[in-house]
Amino acid sequence: MRLQQFCRLMSVLLLAAGLAAAQNTITFEAPGAGTAAGQGTLVEGVDLLGTTFGYYTDGNSVAHGFLRAWNGYFVTFSAPGAGAGAGQGTFAFSLNPEGTITGYYIDGNGAMHGYLRNFFGNFTTFDAPGAGNGAGQGTLSLNINLEGTIGGYDFDSSGVAHAFLRAENDSFITFEASGAGTSAGQGTGTASGIGLNAEGTITGAYIDSNNTLHGYVRAPDGTITSFDAPGAGNGAGQGTDTDGLNFAGIIPGVYVDSNNVVHGFVRALDGTFTEFDVPGAGNGAGQGTTPQGLNAEGAITGSYTDSNSVSHGFVRSPLGAITTFEAPGAGTRTGQGTFPLLNNPAGAITGYEIDSAGVYHGFLRSPMGR
Repeated sequence: MRLQQFCRLMSVLLLAAGLAAAQNTITFEAPGAGTAAGQGTLVEGVDLLGTTFGYYTDGNSVAHGFLRAWNGYFVTFSAPGAGAGAGQGTFAFSLNPEGTITGYYIDGNGAMHGYLRNFFGNFTTFDAPGAGNGAGQGTLSLNINLEGTIGGYDFDSSGVAHAFLRAENDSFITFEASGAGTSAGQGTGTASGIGLNAEGTITGAYIDSNNTLHGYVRAPDGTITSFDAPGAGNGAGQGTDTDGLNFAGIIPGVYVDSNNVVHGFVRALDGTFTEFDVPGAGNGAGQGTTPQGLNAEGAITGSYTDSNSVSHGFVRSPLGAITTFEAPGAGTRTGQGTFPLLNNPAGAITGYEIDSAGVYHGFLRSPMGR
């Protein structure tokens, strides 16, 4: 509890410092990142100290994990057993305050396996109970909290998704949201990166038998509450998806309406919804507003897709004010642009941009000027 209170105090102090400084955005490449279309550096998050993390794809389209310190120093890594073919390798998604990072790797047969890498560089690999071992099957480790608990989901041998929590002692709890479908491509998943908070509450979405998405939140006692954002469509590929939650239980997410337009929402702890659209977001199918990250103060970052299907970054304050931005060098054609994924309590935002040649580059938008 003391550590948690300290972290919250640090969050407030860092936020105050960030509000007083101008924003600065830099782009960067992980060592060894490929330079062809579809290759490059994909940043998944940033911690309190400004450490960014994620993965890059090399010139052979093989993925490798990385950590980048605030001063630009890189550590790259590959999980034991990771495949060396195109589309295989190591993918990193979540970093806790102790410096332990988790994600999954794809082996030479195309199956996925979870891993964690501690501060000293030691790996532990694991598979969720019931995970399949064929191509496109296996374990997706997507979240790690301060206690070392890992959250994610797996695909079984039939291609059905099941959510799990893994404790530090390698014991597993698996669970299904009520109403989750039981056919290939259906089932229960979790949000990525910030889907599991320090208290052990986890959020995600499930896909029902009609292939519609619904949000859920699971309390530490195992109680699962399902929800749908107002305005969410109920057709295949429509519905409600969540992006994570903070210590206060606030959940950002997206919903796809009956016209397949994407909108953002915030769900408060009491279940109240606030919907929002970024000015300039397109209103065609596949266009709209896509929240991604939420920090301790309730600021949300993400991207919006305009009427030309070009993506741009935004940050929404806890009071609802929206600021838009572009990463340097972001492309301006369909499918290109700026894609923020996570923000820290100091107001730093990280993600990736896709340039005019289709290459991925990491970016960090920081009030610290780092």
